[in-house]
Amino acid sequence: MRISHKNLGVAGAALGLALAVPTAQAADPIKIGVIAETSAISGVGIPNAAKMAAEEINKAGGVNGQMIEIVDYDDHNSAVDAVRAFQRAAQQDHVAAVIASYVSEVVLALEPWSGRLKMPLITPGAASNDITKRVHDDYDHLKYVFHGYLASTQIADVVCEASKTLMINDLHMKTAVVMSEDAAWTIPLDEEFLKCLPAGGLKVLDHIRLSPDTTDFTPIFNKIEGLKPDVIVTGISHVGVQPTVQWQQQQVPMPMYGVSSQATNATFWKDTNGASDGVIFNMVAAPDVAVTPKTIPFAKAYQAKYGSLPGYAAYQSYDDVYMWVDAIRKAGGTDPDKMVEAMEQTDYVSTIGRIVFLPKTDTFAHGMKIGPGYISGLMVQWQNGNPVTVWPANVATGKMVFPAFTKLPQ
Repeated sequence: MRISHKNLGVAGAALGLALAVPTAQAADPIKIGVIAETSAISGVGIPNAAKMAAEEINKAGGVNGQMIEIVDYDDHNSAVDAVRAFQRAAQQDHVAAVIASYVSEVVLALEPWSGRLKMPLITPGAASNDITKRVHDDYDHLKYVFHGYLASTQIADVVCEASKTLMINDLHMKTAVVMSEDAAWTIPLDEEFLKCLPAGGLKVLDHIRLSPDTTDFTPIFNKIEGLKPDVIVTGISHVGVQPTVQWQQQQVPMPMYGVSSQATNATFWKDTNGASDGVIFNMVAAPDVAVTPKTIPFAKAYQAKYGSLPGYAAYQSYDDVYMWVDAIRKAGGTDPDKMVEAMEQTDYVSTIGRIVFLPKTDTFAHGMKIGPGYISGLMVQWQNGNPVTVWPANVATGKMVFPAFTKLPQ
């Protein structure tokens, strides 16, 4: 049969339409936005880990046949840029949920927008108590916000509890100086330090708050040395490399112990050229400890994929993708109010422990339940290029070791 050019054109169009139909009918992906500080040591792991989780979920078939797509945004350590990214994620890119930032100021800036846009939001690393307090105080508007990390007060309590064993019982220390950066997350952290350190047996000789823009720590370390404390208890995140390097260069004889977010990253040893040797810092999960059966496999897979071990916020970001996906599955879709209801029922064994969110009546509403059987904490020390867990004793993989310039109580 002869087909005219005219008929051929019609046939071709029909064939093209037929081929286009399956594509049009293919389920659109479910998008999850990730807003992070990708140029920062502690921020780069947030989108990396989220993409890992999405790849695993997609290999397993996605959610009811829909694939998970991570849409990531760099906020350049700016709350203004983060808000713009959040608005774009919700209004243009139509994400179902957002995982955002390890910086408290950024998350606090996003929180009201989460309520205005009814966009579910979780942070994998910010610590300010105000994140959950706002949910408690204005639940109807801010119920879309969840806290996927410990609040500052809770972090301080872990550090203080560990100090009873590590600093007081093991090293016979009696005095401390608290040295923290001036930031939203350290206000409640320091308030709790000033209560729980003395309660545990460490007298606080001074409380130093420093600008995150500080580059020369010499005057600060000179002041601390003049006070002759047994230990420096830190609350640092935006700064980390510089004070650690200068601590080593100036042979400051007191150990650095406490919270140092940058120290949680595998690159910290290299970034400080080994000056981090002996620094003890808090984590909720570490690559050498099976906090749950998922912890070590995740750390190994992350290292295989990205060439370094995950920083602290990467663990939570990875878990947050799985929890949002589970909430979407239980909600039967991406309706934000139904997702919130499903998220509130979370009971999930993650890389950092068993995650259960606190009810709206709790002061830490939508924060994680803390304690034995749920989320606790570890103290980890840099030793000869490796992070070694030194507390609690039941999961410790090594004992504390300090550089030669450190002077410990006799």
